[in-house]
Amino acid sequence: MSIILINMIGQVYKIHSDFYYVMPETKIPDIKIVECKLREILKKGKTKILVGDFVEYNEDFAITRVLKRKNFCFKPAVANLDLMLVVSAILEPDLDFIQLNRYLTFLKYHKINALLCFNKDDLTSADELNQIKERIENIYKPLGYDMVFTSALNKDGLSVLKKMIKGKTIALTGLSGVGKSSILNALNPDFNLKTKTVSERLKRGVHTTRHSEILEFSDFKIIDTPGFSKLTFDFILPKDLGDYFDEIKELKTGCKFSDCLHIIDTDEDCNVINNLENIDISRYESYIEFLEETKKYKTKVTYEGTKSESTTKIHSNKEFAKISTKKRTHSRKKLKQTAKNLILEHTPEENYD
Repeated sequence: MSIILINMIGQVYKIHSDFYYVMPETKIPDIKIVECKLREILKKGKTKILVGDFVEYNEDFAITRVLKRKNFCFKPAVANLDLMLVVSAILEPDLDFIQLNRYLTFLKYHKINALLCFNKDDLTSADELNQIKERIENIYKPLGYDMVFTSALNKDGLSVLKKMIKGKTIALTGLSGVGKSSILNALNPDFNLKTKTVSERLKRGVHTTRHSEILEFSDFKIIDTPGFSKLTFDFILPKDLGDYFDEIKELKTGCKFSDCLHIIDTDEDCNVINNLENIDISRYESYIEFLEETKKYKTKVTYEGTKSESTTKIHSNKEFAKISTKKRTHSRKKLKQTAKNLILEHTPEENYD
């Protein structure tokens, strides 16, 4: 007996080329993953589907709709997370607080909770590790972040990590080479994900994961994602950046001016600057670095604007892909030229003799 699939719902587990591998919400005998394509209207409308999305698909295995997301981000490109595990290395590569703060600010913007994982604690002595732990905890515990220290090599801290992510769908982010794939292999050796050591020449990680994919464990799901190194705040206005640093957000209400940027020797009567001793120096340095990036965005918005044209239109309660203004203009010009040529072809020549 054939199985008829009409308007089924499932979660996107992997995306490869133009195919979307979806796990049905309703279990189907002998079928765990179905291979789907994107419906033409969604493709023309440039609908972006992410790993973790819940989608609706028809009997032709064509995705017809993306269901409302709990959250999402594009670096890494994932949706519907309970938690993002931000992985940093104690050494190899060296712990970079500004890069860590970059991830945390990005996640704060996208309203995704973060769990901090500091891996490779086997590369330091006990005394050095205790000093590093104290420094990290002094910065991030007051901000409400939970953290775990691990060694994928020695399997230290993995039982603690499992308890912290139990029952959740999470993703891993962090620079290449910090040990994301090694942690996944340590959690379940059956996955046998590809890993590489840190480049001796560049002193940084080498990309090993090539695409995002949901990996199922007994009591949690992990979305394995490619590493990336380029993340800039070219989508936030300068006046809003402080809202994504909790310690600055708490103090900025006391500033004299509502558009205060909290810059030393520039802003007068700045409550943040007056209480700078209460903010860790690495956090403030991160804020200043990111602020320069947001200023470029402000310039872009000022001169170019942010308005974008809708890619779909509704007619008779049906959704259709909408041709862009540029293409419509081109089509009209072509139509006018065609009409002009036809008129010339069918107009008799005047006799001037």
